[in-house]
Amino acid sequence: MGKSKVLIVGGTGYLGKRLVKASLEEGHETYVVHRPETNVDIERVQMLLSFKEKGATLVSASFNDHQSLINAVKLVDVVICAISGVHVRSHHILLQLKLVDAIKQAGNVKRFLPSEFGTDPARMKNNAMGAERVVFDDKMEVRKAIEEANIPFTYISANCCAGYFLGGLGQPGHYLPSTDSVLLFGDGNKKAIYVDEDDIAKYTIKTIDDPRTMNKTVYLRPPKNILSQREIVQVWENLIGKELHKSSISKQEFLANLKNLDYAWQVGMGHYYNAFFEGCLTNFEIGDEGVEATQLYPEIKYVSVDDYMRRYL
Repeated sequence: MGKSKVLIVGGTGYLGKRLVKASLEEGHETYVVHRPETNVDIERVQMLLSFKEKGATLVSASFNDHQSLINAVKLVDVVICAISGVHVRSHHILLQLKLVDAIKQAGNVKRFLPSEFGTDPARMKNNAMGAERVVFDDKMEVRKAIEEANIPFTYISANCCAGYFLGGLGQPGHYLPSTDSVLLFGDGNKKAIYVDEDDIAKYTIKTIDDPRTMNKTVYLRPPKNILSQREIVQVWENLIGKELHKSSISKQEFLANLKNLDYAWQVGMGHYYNAFFEGCLTNFEIGDEGVEATQLYPEIKYVSVDDYMRRYL
């Protein structure tokens, strides 16, 4: 059986551009949605042209033009959506409902991967502490629409994107590691899971023709990358040959500070709370509804935390 044809929506975004690259490298006939509203953004236009040079086909479609979405999805077997769900930049999760309708009407799509790529919303819908709940609620609304339409799916739970979480040693808003000090959440011992963004894309593309991932949640849990904040700090200290000054913030202080932030930052910081105070990424076993990516695809040599951190030296 030949490889599926793939349509990527949100292909110029943080994960989207990596998904395009991974799809092409895996030999899939790859289509990338080109939204007319991006024509005024020179960086996005240049990126789209670079995709075309590498073998992708650009498809003009818009969430404001339903027929264009139907026409786009009719070209392919698999649709992957990577539009942003990050409130500090933009939040477009519910736009996917239009894409679900188009897939349902087209009737040809064999698999849909909606924009998830973080914490499993099915696990968080009853556990989220505050403002960040909107992200999980919106993703669950999209899931409900997918499943009610009987669209075959795969959900990707990629946990912590390394660029966001490792670069700042787990500190929000920091993307380069300090060589002097670090703020720990509580005792810094709750385990989280960190995944290189290129690896997220590689694992995602691997799933699309795999019957083992049909109608499943795929969890990305690279064994070497299941570490506490204190442990990632230690990795960095070993690399630079220097011990950082460590201070900490308690759960109570964190929650008190949260109230003074604007809404978008409350949403973002809620994810840090769940990961680093509650340990929500590692406090459960994967059940029958899910599978684990590194076990399915041992041939992928994922980037370890230690190797990832070396780029900052």
